[in-house]
Amino acid sequence: MRGSRSLLIAVLVVMVGSAAPPALAAQDGTLTIGVHVTLVSRWLDPAETEALITPFMVLYALHDALVKPMPAGITTPSLAESWTVSKDGTTYEFVLRKGARFHNGDPVTAEDVKFSFERYRGSGAGILKEKVKDVQVAAANRVRFVLKEPWQDFMSFYGTSATGAGWIVPKKYIEKVGEDGFKKAPVGAGPYKFVSFTPGIELVVEAFPDYWRKAPQVKRIVMRSIPDEATRAAAVKTGQVDLAYLFGGAIAGDLRVTPGIKVVAPLLYGIYWLDFVNQWDPKSPWHDQRVRMAAGLAIDRQALNQAEMLGLGRLTGSFVPPSFDFALHLEPPPYDPKRAKQLMVEAGYPNGFDAGDLTPLPPYASLAEAVGGYLQAIGIRSRVRAMERAAFLSAWREKKLTGLVIGATGAAGNAAARLEPFFTKGGTYAYGTLPEIDDLFQRQAKETDRKQREAQLHQIQKIVADRVLVTPLFQQGFIWGVGPRVTESGAGLIQGFPYAAPFEDLKLK
Repeated sequence: MRGSRSLLIAVLVVMVGSAAPPALAAQDGTLTIGVHVTLVSRWLDPAETEALITPFMVLYALHDALVKPMPAGITTPSLAESWTVSKDGTTYEFVLRKGARFHNGDPVTAEDVKFSFERYRGSGAGILKEKVKDVQVAAANRVRFVLKEPWQDFMSFYGTSATGAGWIVPKKYIEKVGEDGFKKAPVGAGPYKFVSFTPGIELVVEAFPDYWRKAPQVKRIVMRSIPDEATRAAAVKTGQVDLAYLFGGAIAGDLRVTPGIKVVAPLLYGIYWLDFVNQWDPKSPWHDQRVRMAAGLAIDRQALNQAEMLGLGRLTGSFVPPSFDFALHLEPPPYDPKRAKQLMVEAGYPNGFDAGDLTPLPPYASLAEAVGGYLQAIGIRSRVRAMERAAFLSAWREKKLTGLVIGATGAAGNAAARLEPFFTKGGTYAYGTLPEIDDLFQRQAKETDRKQREAQLHQIQKIVADRVLVTPLFQQGFIWGVGPRVTESGAGLIQGFPYAAPFEDLKLK
């Protein structure tokens, strides 16, 4: 395993070293981004969007949505210049923006909006299609979504990064080239056009000068997969990449004191948590709430924050980001290993037990090692299982992970949109559910009184916390390294968003 890791690092060093020299990159207007994960082809297609923020790293470049999170707010008009809601709350009508075009020159029409929604199969597709009765093309530039009944969360699911359902693809082009052809050469309506994609290696896009919002200032963007953190940091220092994502601990500290390198850390919507996926099995030790509570008390979150994020994250006891609509403020569990050991004895595990795999969302292996160490101190033994991100996401979605999972999501929305994929029946990543949560979730979705909805959503969040269905770890401060050529990196321009965006606002010297 160690030999394979060394070989991987060597290959990455050669790959980074073979990139265009910084001077040449500056001359041809190329911005190179060192990406912390392995790029996969499904992120090129909005229809495949997971209930995570990762795909939007690519979507914001190639594609556009009717409404999306932007610097002006979480639901900013984009391909739709406006929308209205009927008095009874069952019809949403969008007016499309004049002059918005796909990269092949075709105008963005209401037919494309209808087609994109019907084609969508990513996270949230089930609940959206359950609630929407019909999508009607009222005119070339007007489209109506008719709901079966009033649903207050329609825009939270459709108009934010909670799902990719509102991101529009060209109907005529896909019907012409087919699904496979679209994956090989996607056409979008975003600020950058597709040039090339080498799975697991890099994505190259070039500016689309006719983008409706503004012509991008950077001519070409290269997203290069560099999963190894040390190699990524070296690439920033040498100028082989202009900015890179995700640094922690010692490496982030070293970058911060490197001349010419700026360290930035947007505070994300991303909440990280420890999930006890085996708790739904009555034979598992995790079925006992006292064991789950013990795990939460055994973890020193303040130390994790300092080690992983230089203290730039935020501790929380809630699964829902505090800035979200209907979020319930909850204090994080205290660090109390003594009480944790008492709970283990009360649950019948005075000598602990073997918990099996501890699988983190890649590439957070160091976080998993630290969490595993805290659990080991109260007798819970685990083995960190490292996976490539695409494989992890598939296994997580297909309910194939066992033991312990460190999960995270930075998708936008509100409390309902954040809870749905993880704690409700049919949720993309829900390994089990509680009847009382499902009942409350269905009731709040139909509730038109805001105070009643808030009370119901607060009750769900309290059940999640009181029953210790997961134990939150922190709200992430996502550390970048930014090189001297970059005058606008996009860090933090969109509240809660981890990556460079809006792409059309990025600037080089």
